[in-house]
Amino acid sequence: MDTPEEKGRGFKVEDRRRFSSEGELKPEHRQGEAEPAPAQQAPKAEVPPHQEEAGAHPQAHEAPSEMTFSAFIVGLSTEALVHLGEIPDPVTGKPSRDLPGAQQLIDILGLLQQKTEGNLDAAELHLLDTILFDLRMKYVEIARQGAR
Repeated sequence: MDTPEEKGRGFKVEDRRRFSSEGELKPEHRQGEAEPAPAQQAPKAEVPPHQEEAGAHPQAHEAPSEMTFSAFIVGLSTEALVHLGEIPDPVTGKPSRDLPGAQQLIDILGLLQQKTEGNLDAAELHLLDTILFDLRMKYVEIARQGAR
């Protein structure tokens, strides 16, 4: 049944996906839809029982879409601020101090500063320098308060 013309063309690939690579509904599938179909709605994340009891939010544990050096540094500094008692612990919701833990994270950031010397762009370098300075000052201030 195939004509010689059809045999010579090879095969045709048709993309039937409803969503683009960015996750948006393609224009050809938008017509006539007043509300999003169930497949388009964000699925509700199931919260493990131990997180429900602690009052933790699953959104707080979602990973960023792209891990950059700056995001990594900010994450480490946030964890250091939790250990310094500047930010409430995400599990308990209460501030607590763990100076050895904070010192370890500050040392890790200092190590990253040394090992990445000459390999960071200006914004990353400024961010790392500023974060390290601020964390070191907070650590010294808190350590002095504890010694009194």
